[in-house]
Amino acid sequence: MADISIDTDLARKILTGFIRTELNRAGFSKAVLGLSGGIDSALACYLAAEALGKEGILAVRMPYKTSAQDSLDDAQQVIDALGIQSLTVPITEMVDPLFERFLGMENRRKGNIMARERMIILFDQSEAFHGLVVGTSNKTEILLGYSTWYGDSACAINPIGDLYKAQVRELAQAMGVPKSIIEKAPSADLWAGQTDEGELGFTYDQADQILYLLIDQRYTPQEVVDASFREEFVKAILQRVRRNQFKRILPPIAKLSNRTIGYDFLYLRDWGT
Repeated sequence: MADISIDTDLARKILTGFIRTELNRAGFSKAVLGLSGGIDSALACYLAAEALGKEGILAVRMPYKTSAQDSLDDAQQVIDALGIQSLTVPITEMVDPLFERFLGMENRRKGNIMARERMIILFDQSEAFHGLVVGTSNKTEILLGYSTWYGDSACAINPIGDLYKAQVRELAQAMGVPKSIIEKAPSADLWAGQTDEGELGFTYDQADQILYLLIDQRYTPQEVVDASFREEFVKAILQRVRRNQFKRILPPIAKLSNRTIGYDFLYLRDWGT
């Protein structure tokens, strides 16, 4: 097994500094984030509160009628522990009319709609609170494409996007995130009984190991197989990473000029920090 543990003190310093720097660069000093009761949003919230102070954070809970009560309770634990401002905006009456318009809608479509409705609320509160939206997707989810495009993947900055799920747990523990949140089964809480690993068909720990070798260590797929991983599983992970590349980039722009946004032009020379 590859060792993917991190120096939590160093990671904490880098990530809180990242939040302050990126917000200041954009002219902001406050942040808005969706607090689901899961470990990813909890860790992002702890990092943001440490970086900006409790007055600079607005945490928004956005339950649907089937959302688990323990998710709301765990989110409230974070709010109470950090002393941050919060808002609860139920989304049931917002999304149900669309579900009723297209009867027989499968759970995945419903889940995508709920995720995008939540992002509508967060970006509205971004304007009202004058704070940027902080993302809560980890590196494992981003690589696997396990997110809703322009839903839970949408944000202004993401402090935890370079942390694998195991590293999220490690840093969350070091920062004092409640134990009940760290130990609960990962779930987007999109429908009753839904869990991330049940939907993916494998555990985050298994995916972390393969992704770390493929991405960070630059192993070839065959080298990963030679490291005692099943060939079918390695291929399945690799296929997901390739298939979901479009979620990790801005929409490609057809190139006509000598300086095309996203290709030759990324930022001004005197961008500054």
